Amino acid sequence: MPENSFTFETLNEWRKGTMVQHLGIEFTEIGGDYLCGKMPVDHRTHQPMGLLHGGASVALAETLASIGAAMQVDLNKKACVGLEINANHIRSVRSGWVFARAQAIHIGRSTQVWETRITSEDGSLVCISRMTVAVIDKK
Repeated sequence: MPENSFTFETLNEWRKGTMVQHLGIEFTEIGGDYLCGKMPVDHRTHQPMGLLHGGASVALAETLASIGAAMQVDLNKKACVGLEINANHIRSVRSGWVFARAQAIHIGRSTQVWETRITSEDGSLVCISRMTVAVIDKK
């Protein structure tokens, strides 16, 4: 892993003024090849029927996978950009929090693949997502 210094302070700076902050996403654990976070299920993340919006789940998954991918490269030379993401919505949630863990499946020179599992407060699987990230040279 590159010698990047990823701390909760760094990640919280990145979220300021972004959709990540607006949705209430918080980072909870940082590992070498994984990143964990949580998101409230409330008016910011509901769809009209009062359930967790699938797009909010995908935003949580993409946030963790993208930042997890960035943790693997020298950000002075490289950038990580989403190439493809998919999600299967398994169970609905009406309130509380959902918890997510993005885990690297493949870390290559030009692509990375990350899987994110989102669970409810009782540990039930809510959503599973896979994201492919392109690693590109900074201009």
